[in-house]
Amino acid sequence: MASPSQVSDIEHDFTKTQLALFFSILILAVDSLNPVKIFQHVFPQVATWHIATISTIIMIYIFITEMKQLLYYSVKIFFHSILSIFFRDVKIIGHRNIPHYGPVIFAGNHANQFIDSVVLMSTCKRTVSFLMAEISYNLMLVGHIAWAMNVVPVKRAMDSAFKGSGEIVEFKLVIFDDDDDDNDDDHDNDVKEVRIGIKGKETKFTSELRVKDKIRFPGCPNGLKVIVVHSDTYMEVNGIDLPSHHDNDVSSKSKPSSKSKTPTVIIDSIQTPFVYDVLKRTDHAKVFEKVLAKLACHKSIALFPEGGSHDRTDLLPLKAGVALIAYSSFLESGVNAPIIPVGLNYFRGHKIRGRVTVEYGRPIYIDPVTLPDFEAGGERRINACNDILERIEDSLRSVIVSAPDYQTLKLIHTARRLYRSKYVSTYEKQDLSRRFAEGYKRLLLLAKGNPPESWLALQERLRNYQKELDDLGIFDYQVPGLINERIETYGDVLLQAMRLPFRICELFLLILVSLIPSLFLNLPVGIIAHYYAIWRREKHLKISKVKIRGMDTMLTEKVLLCIVLVPSLWIFYGLVLFFRSDSTDLPTVMFVFYSFPLFSYMGVISTEAGMIEIKDLRPFLKRLFPSSRKRLMKLPEERMQLRKDLRRFIHDIGPKLGDVYSEKDLDWADFQKSIRISLKEGKKDV
Repeated sequence: MASPSQVSDIEHDFTKTQLALFFSILILAVDSLNPVKIFQHVFPQVATWHIATISTIIMIYIFITEMKQLLYYSVKIFFHSILSIFFRDVKIIGHRNIPHYGPVIFAGNHANQFIDSVVLMSTCKRTVSFLMAEISYNLMLVGHIAWAMNVVPVKRAMDSAFKGSGEIVEFKLVIFDDDDDDNDDDHDNDVKEVRIGIKGKETKFTSELRVKDKIRFPGCPNGLKVIVVHSDTYMEVNGIDLPSHHDNDVSSKSKPSSKSKTPTVIIDSIQTPFVYDVLKRTDHAKVFEKVLAKLACHKSIALFPEGGSHDRTDLLPLKAGVALIAYSSFLESGVNAPIIPVGLNYFRGHKIRGRVTVEYGRPIYIDPVTLPDFEAGGERRINACNDILERIEDSLRSVIVSAPDYQTLKLIHTARRLYRSKYVSTYEKQDLSRRFAEGYKRLLLLAKGNPPESWLALQERLRNYQKELDDLGIFDYQVPGLINERIETYGDVLLQAMRLPFRICELFLLILVSLIPSLFLNLPVGIIAHYYAIWRREKHLKISKVKIRGMDTMLTEKVLLCIVLVPSLWIFYGLVLFFRSDSTDLPTVMFVFYSFPLFSYMGVISTEAGMIEIKDLRPFLKRLFPSSRKRLMKLPEERMQLRKDLRRFIHDIGPKLGDVYSEKDLDWADFQKSIRISLKEGKKDV
């Protein structure tokens, strides 16, 4: 399990890079320290161009022989800079869970489209090869960056989906009895083969579909696999595993003999026919070959088992690809590659200068006992893959904070901020947020749909408190500072009188510093990127089956557009300076041109500092209005009382929540596993 000390050393590496850079500048600036100058002083017959030529040849040779590795690290440095611009804070937990050597499979949640890969790549010390959808790999800018990142393109069935002919008008639930159900006691626990017969109108099943293709209905993220096509208007697809004790509901319609293969049929006509999409089967053999070759060479790969990116507050069903890769690698190379869960937790992740916490969980391994099951194929292979997928899902849930919906997640973060009494580390924040999230879910189960009035009242107060903060435009951390309204000493009067003018002067200075670079370098691109991202979000939302608002695409679209527009704007300004200035001023023009990146970054940082100052000044400005002043004066007392009631409620209800409340160092992967097992047992008992 990750601990608070398991923090990334990337900050230390960045410090070393800074020291190396400025040391190089120092020895180049001082002739007595410059190694080239010293060499020429000792060997005056060697000219400068001799050294330059030899260095150029060596650099070309190194670049040719190590091109892919150099490109990868160049892209990594570039994206590290991108993260420092677009994110205010990047925190890393559990970095020591990553092995330094050997094959590694990283499996992460997919909450921010291409930004997920950028964050994982920039925060991981290992060289990582990603699996990416072929449709994204073929995009012009994204594809070039992906090639430099050693990405393996994957052809997905959903990317080539097309609308099927005709309409679906009728379903038939077809249940096949097993042949060896002699023992009635055993028969009650058996699982029957279930198929869904689909009848169409004006459909072309025989020409558009083959066995193992899939069909997908509107609003459904997953497809149904075709088992057999009988005609243009009738076929059977895979159903769900149905326990035989559900048979009691359908036996009156058609009860077959226990040893016959005559199916039980339930016909369900559809009142309103609807359309469907066809997803053709894709052969991933070549993709698996590339991935297995990398793992055999003790390299690492990263993939997102959910498939597509989404903006939900919980995981989507995991795809089987990660399980197939892990098992196949174990069989071919004999090395049990660890699967590292990666939790990407975004805060305002769709906006510029948001925050992200990256949590690397405890590695999980294939159980060697299950290898014969995987090799046997069929149902045994499916069960083995499902088992490892469930363990991966448990591990992924152990490194994220999941909730039923966004409003509940917001409520959980509000409660966590009120509950804590002192500064806590990033790991402790994540741990506390997970405790609130899982405690909330467990409380719902204990209540059995009838939560106590005290809990509902507390929830409503928490929501009203957060709504009041949103309406006033202030943050929770600012509320305790509002309590000192009374001033008792002359020193307090003086400090209070100086505080507001100082903040105003500081804000004015920040505006002056950021005005020119922000106005000319950042503002035009920022406005265009904002509206472009909204337009692209709406486009993604129309074609997606899993997105709710499409917010996961916003930052990606902004970053991609800025990568193109920002350098283009620099070049435009450089050309204007070049043609509008004297030819003798070329060094000055080049100096200004090379300073554009620094000016842009300074504009971003100073603008953010100015926004923070505006937010800190907002309570002072709100006090100027009588109505707002009264509301602000009530907040500190309301917060203190709400905090007391929240802590009292948790103290009273906590023992009923079990280890979420009582266990100090909770192993979240084992906790998620216990929840999954208990839910399975509960379903069996129903």
